[in-house]
Amino acid sequence: MHNFIMKLLVAVALLLSNTGALVFPKTSAPGSSSSSLPTVDRVSAGPISISAMGIGTWSWGNRLLFDYNPSQDEEIYQAYCAVRDAGVTLFDTADSYGTLDLNGRAEILLGRFERRYMGDKAKGEGEVSKESWQNMFSIFGKSATTNTAPLPQQVATKLAPYPWRVTPQSIMSAVKGSLRRLEQDRLTLAQLHWSTENYQPFQERALWEGIGDVYDAGLCEAVGVSNYGPIQLKKINQYLKEREVPLATAQIQYSLMTYQYSRDMNQVCQEENCRLISYSPLCLGLLTGKYTLDNLPRGLTNPRRQLFRELLPGAKNLLNTLEAIGKEVNKSQTQVAINWALCKDTVPITGVRTSEQARENLGAYGWKLTPSMVEELDRAALSVGKPMIQNVFQTK
Repeated sequence: MHNFIMKLLVAVALLLSNTGALVFPKTSAPGSSSSSLPTVDRVSAGPISISAMGIGTWSWGNRLLFDYNPSQDEEIYQAYCAVRDAGVTLFDTADSYGTLDLNGRAEILLGRFERRYMGDKAKGEGEVSKESWQNMFSIFGKSATTNTAPLPQQVATKLAPYPWRVTPQSIMSAVKGSLRRLEQDRLTLAQLHWSTENYQPFQERALWEGIGDVYDAGLCEAVGVSNYGPIQLKKINQYLKEREVPLATAQIQYSLMTYQYSRDMNQVCQEENCRLISYSPLCLGLLTGKYTLDNLPRGLTNPRRQLFRELLPGAKNLLNTLEAIGKEVNKSQTQVAINWALCKDTVPITGVRTSEQARENLGAYGWKLTPSMVEELDRAALSVGKPMIQNVFQTK
């Protein structure tokens, strides 16, 4: 026993000599006050696998809704590192993200952040080196073939069906533009941002052909759609199946504030063998509990001010339920709302711009609401007086 303890102490000393600290990963159970964060698992999405949680980048470059300015980039990068360290690989973006002169900013930052992140990891900053782990195992007479390299970033870019994108080639050109901004050779997911069926149906077929051509050209691993309802989702998937193009994901606005009209998508996605991605699972921040009629989003011209003024009164019971359940499981309202989306077998994509937000959102993972809690939240969601408005481009 004495010999074993001595070997263990030497192993620890070797690790400390390389890093200055030894930290073992932990996960927090419901009700735990531990500040440690879980590792985000993988889930299937059609023929590929993605992280069970993703990050949305709508706010990166958006001055109008989120008061973005480039001075925030370093803070956003620190948040990026936090979620990447936790195992998040899926980053949802769009070629239209970024206002006015900042159009495309989100894609530029995603490419820049990943190159910097992987460079930092290659230098071994703040990590136990591979050699240290091998030395530790050799002390116990065992060999080790450790590989601590993080999984690659997975970019899911949405392509806007602008009125001038009326040919398949225009979608191909859009993808190439995104890849130039990312400085990458291939997307994980090429997504159609919305359907034109409601207002310009003749354009729809060209979009489908274009996204299929992108896959055939090897510029993406799979394709996805956004703001497609059950009927339109089935239509495009039938077309893609005929071309042997895999539809991996379908994303819609999905939260407790939209559950009244979004819950039918779960079954349809199961039938079509694609993963449902829930965007805006916190309803632009309304479900965090941060806002009240006396504390609305700042900025008199911020569209969220008027929107929240209209939604908050009818959401009172839902917000109270979130608060009560949060206290019961020792989690924040934010974490309960995101975990509810996870319990619905969706991949929630949340926006983060600070390390604090990253830790808060990651705290929604690694535990699970009880079935009775989910049912209670379902009832509260279905009783909301005025649900969140649907995306204007959402189809049936």
